[in-house]
Amino acid sequence: MEIKRFICFWAFLAGTIFVSAQTAKQVLDKTAAIVSVKSGAQASFSIKGDQMTTSGKIAIKGKKFQVSTPQATIWFDGKTQWTYLKKNEEVNVANPSEAELATINPYTFIYMYQKGYTYTMVKKGTSYEVHLTATDKKRSIHEMYILVNQKTYVPSQIRMRQKKGWTTININNFKQTALSDGIFRFNSKDFPNAEVIDLR
Repeated sequence: MEIKRFICFWAFLAGTIFVSAQTAKQVLDKTAAIVSVKSGAQASFSIKGDQMTTSGKIAIKGKKFQVSTPQATIWFDGKTQWTYLKKNEEVNVANPSEAELATINPYTFIYMYQKGYTYTMVKKGTSYEVHLTATDKKRSIHEMYILVNQKTYVPSQIRMRQKKGWTTININNFKQTALSDGIFRFNSKDFPNAEVIDLR
């Protein structure tokens, strides 16, 4: 009888974990649909971590994004990234890694979560907190917590753990808006005095 109860308990626990994982993925799917709207979206953000503390605005359209902070402006067209450093009057051109993109663009998770992560989820006030854990230790982001509004499915905070520690990104003023593809590429005519350094 005790063995039967033991088996029933673990069957119930496994079922609970399965349902939780499915629910977490459904929340992320809805969040990804909201954030990756084809026309584009904009938001304000602040980043705090061991390597960087800053705030600014971001425009996104699919995998493309443009980030503006007091220190720099960054453009990414889905493949190439241009980083204009205001202090040095220079533009670094690169093909960024997953980790680099995640540190710059808080919405990178909408593509990352689909492969290589397990999910759990809890409710926190009016939000869902989804916890992602990498199944492959070689992934640049080992785990991530995403806070998502239960009604709108708009993310308000992302915390990610990399080798160098935790980075927290707070997001607000999110809105969907029509954006031109041209704003996601560096235009040298707008920065005639900038030195372009190709790091690819």
